[in-house]
Amino acid sequence: MGSLPIAVSGSTVNGGGCRWWGWCNKNNSPGKSGSNGSGSSDSCANSSTFVFFLVSFVCLASIAGLYCRVLLPPNVHTTLSSLGCNEDNEGSWSIGVYYGDSPFNLKPIEEANVWRNKTAAWPVANPVVTCASASGASFPSNFVADPFLYVQGDILYLFFEAKNSITMQGDIGVARSTDKGATWEQLGVALDEDWHLSYPYVFDYNGNVRSLLPEVLIYMMPEGSAKGDLRLYRAVKFPTEWKLEKVIMKKPLVDSFIIQHDGKYWLFGSDHSGIGAKKNGQLEIWYSSSPLGPWKPHKKNPIYNTDKSKGARNGGRPFLYDGHLHRAGQDCGETYGRRLRLFKIEALTPTEYKEVEVPLGLKESMKGRNAWNGARSHQLDVQQLSSGEWVAVMDGDQVPSGDVNRRFILGCASVLGVVMLVIVFGMLLGAVKGLVPLSWCPHNVGKRSDASFDWERSSLLSNRMRLFCSRLNRASSSLRARIKPKTCSGGLFLAVIFIVTVVLMCTGVKYIYGGSGAEEAYPLNGQYSQFTLLTMTYDARLWNLKMYVKHYSRCSSVREIVVVWNKGQPPELSELDSAVPVRIRVEEQNSLNNRFKVDPLIKTRAVLELDDDIMMPCDDVERGFKVWREHPERIVGFYPRLADGNPLKYRAENHAREHNGYNMILTGAAFMDSKMAFEKYWSKEAAAGRAVVDKLFNCEDVLLNYLYANASSSSTVEYVKPAWAIDTSKFSGVAISRNTQTHYGLRSSCLQKFSEMYGSISNRKSEFHHRNDGWDV
Repeated sequence: MGSLPIAVSGSTVNGGGCRWWGWCNKNNSPGKSGSNGSGSSDSCANSSTFVFFLVSFVCLASIAGLYCRVLLPPNVHTTLSSLGCNEDNEGSWSIGVYYGDSPFNLKPIEEANVWRNKTAAWPVANPVVTCASASGASFPSNFVADPFLYVQGDILYLFFEAKNSITMQGDIGVARSTDKGATWEQLGVALDEDWHLSYPYVFDYNGNVRSLLPEVLIYMMPEGSAKGDLRLYRAVKFPTEWKLEKVIMKKPLVDSFIIQHDGKYWLFGSDHSGIGAKKNGQLEIWYSSSPLGPWKPHKKNPIYNTDKSKGARNGGRPFLYDGHLHRAGQDCGETYGRRLRLFKIEALTPTEYKEVEVPLGLKESMKGRNAWNGARSHQLDVQQLSSGEWVAVMDGDQVPSGDVNRRFILGCASVLGVVMLVIVFGMLLGAVKGLVPLSWCPHNVGKRSDASFDWERSSLLSNRMRLFCSRLNRASSSLRARIKPKTCSGGLFLAVIFIVTVVLMCTGVKYIYGGSGAEEAYPLNGQYSQFTLLTMTYDARLWNLKMYVKHYSRCSSVREIVVVWNKGQPPELSELDSAVPVRIRVEEQNSLNNRFKVDPLIKTRAVLELDDDIMMPCDDVERGFKVWREHPERIVGFYPRLADGNPLKYRAENHAREHNGYNMILTGAAFMDSKMAFEKYWSKEAAAGRAVVDKLFNCEDVLLNYLYANASSSSTVEYVKPAWAIDTSKFSGVAISRNTQTHYGLRSSCLQKFSEMYGSISNRKSEFHHRNDGWDV
């Protein structure tokens, strides 16, 4: 007859009381297995237990897969380059540019409204140098950090650490900019040693001071503490060829710089190798008559040996402003390189040192991990140009130090919790009969000698193990007796376990496979940009607006939110939780035409018109923005429609999909060129169409589609499929178009009127599935 899977639950051999799972021959009773165990039947699992675990795995895997597909944002960072940009436990650092009229009034490059039409950046936004920038120049890097500037007239050179994706050590990269840092040409690796390099401090030195025309030498002093010393390199062929000039100190100093002050050269650095030295909280000063040494220690060394949050470790190049030296330091309290602190040096002599903290003036982003520098920033180099303007470079990261390891540990812990809850769930259902197979018990390990048997009986450890096995295997029946799964309370308990198991499973998948959790921007041609978010609403929809602003203001590329207020008393700005500036534009007349009114205060070329009752992931918004940057002459949006038939009839999205094409994009969720779209809409030619919109209080989006189509013979619309979208007006009860049939009827009337005014669009059909990225399926 063969073997049938059954569970033997009552072996009390040698007093062990262990339950076990096994494939047992149905003709054999438990007694035939003898006192030495279950024999070959003890090697396999009980069939009901096996089926239970199999079904549980399939169900949980399906739920986790659906969660990944719908809710987890893609890990954009790892897709930036095929060569580098791998996840790194040190972080995902990148570099941004800032401008200001002083070092204490620096603004990011996007606020300077630097435009680069050829790269579709309106305006250029930080970060300007990333791992993809370096990897694209044939030196694959996981991140770029520790930026230092070297200014030669109107040309900026940027030296930085590039974490090599292959060797996993830092090399020194270099890039050049001829437009004040808006774009950078990667020149390659400037310095590569057999050990880790970072913090490439570059400076000038007039070598022959007695000459009438002293020679200007360019030196680089990178951190190479892994080598155990501090080295000075001289440029042989600037900026890509360097030669070791001298080992200036036999100490593994980190993040060091040299500055000339009061006729001496001063060396600031941290030595974490000494006994009692506090990592990231130590600072030493040395002085000399030359950057080549010899160096003498400051009388008060160590200047600091304190808490790592105090800013002792250097955070970039010192600068002179208003007659005072200023030093940047790293606050490493929460995580390595959490933020920068700035100190004004009030006394610097061989015997005295005093500095006081001053505000840096830079605001931290409220976008969290969605901002390129939302988690930390730890190095600043600010210099004054010949024009008097100040330019600065600063690095930033979206994640804290050690984030990859932390996520992996939390993910494994979540999966372990899932396994434990599945076992408990199976025990309550009766699918899991016991926890410890009989062969695992210390008294059941096969044939033993009399001596080992006597030892086992007298061994305290063996007795405790037998007791432990017995208690574990009695847990199943004990748990079922307590919970009583067939009762209402027991069923509720099972439901709670199931929900917690699903949550833990999704959490584990998120931590292990979901990347950093950031919904990052998508670069185009290596550059980032920003857009303005515009919505139209009124007083009855304030609940929608508050949720809308809180969510979308955290999206990476959103620069400003403009609220077109059509009716009622507008809210105070303090009522809105926003990570970006919000401007409420109060209109005199309640008209849908206000949506496309020309607004000279909008600083970006791109505008996302998005109804206040639509909620979608930031990743979908960022994908739509990238597609629009590829096709700025089009309306790029998330809701396609196909207007066809005779007479023309307005239908839902499923009609467009049935006919594999669309010729309109609803502008309630669409990107457009603010200047081009708004001027078209308020042109003289559109006056008759605007009158129809005011009369029907509908169809403003249909009109704009007609105006675009009338002005071009090529495609004027582009569709991007959102992962998911929720209509929040269904929850607040303030939907504008409650009667779908009436709404569609009005729109069909608009189609016919606009076709008479501006020509038909029924022959302007774009197909789905034409994009290589698969975003229009």
